[in-house]
Amino acid sequence: MKDDSEKRERQTGGPAKNPRADRLKLALRENLKRRKSQARARGDATMAPSDGDDVRSDDFGGKEPGK
Repeated sequence: MKDDSEKRERQTGGPAKNPRADRLKLALRENLKRRKSQARARGDATMAPSDGDDVRSDDFGGKEPGK
């Protein structure tokens, strides 16, 4: 019976008695937030519109000079 009550306490989000588990849970949550933030920043940078600065100066529209 004691095991059943402990199992229910963990499932309902009751207070965890293990401080190490609490620290790990908090660290994992913070890590996830940081990774999501970084992924959003990378996504914003790749979706930025190009203003044509990346076109090479020797690009003649696919035509070779002299032909």
